[in-house]
Amino acid sequence: MACRPPGSASYTVVIIPPRSKLYSLDAPRFYLWVKRLKDLEQEKDALCSGMEVLEKARLWYLQRLEENRARQGSFQTQQSGVNPRQDGAAEAWSCLLRSRIQRVNGSLGSVMTDPNVTSGSIASLPDAVTDSDLRWQNTALAQDVSDKNRKISLLEFEKDTILEQLDELQAR
Repeated sequence: MACRPPGSASYTVVIIPPRSKLYSLDAPRFYLWVKRLKDLEQEKDALCSGMEVLEKARLWYLQRLEENRARQGSFQTQQSGVNPRQDGAAEAWSCLLRSRIQRVNGSLGSVMTDPNVTSGSIASLPDAVTDSDLRWQNTALAQDVSDKNRKISLLEFEKDTILEQLDELQAR
């Protein structure tokens, strides 16, 4: 991929038309053509920057997947001697991370379904965007419900633990 290095954002275009054409009716058209070329070059640079960010994100996602698989493997081999506070903190961190990942995924999904960005058939685009938006909203709502159920379960566990401690204190 031929992308411009990050520090070189200079867009100096020097194209001098022949002197006889300078004051012709084609001069405004020529100016707009050069301006469009400059805009296309800037768009290309922005897309290249986006590709670099996406590549870094892809590597980050792969690393998180590997860490997740490693944790799953260690969790399955581990016995039930887990401290509830540590488990709760890890679950809260995991919930926060999932929330942020879903936000990023949603942003990427909206960029890819934006009619101004996506190329293709214009007639079917509103239906596709609507369908995609509804699917994304459904996924996000389902995840919210799942997250809230996890929080409820954690709070119930903490409540049971506190009630057991209260019973122990009253028994003394």
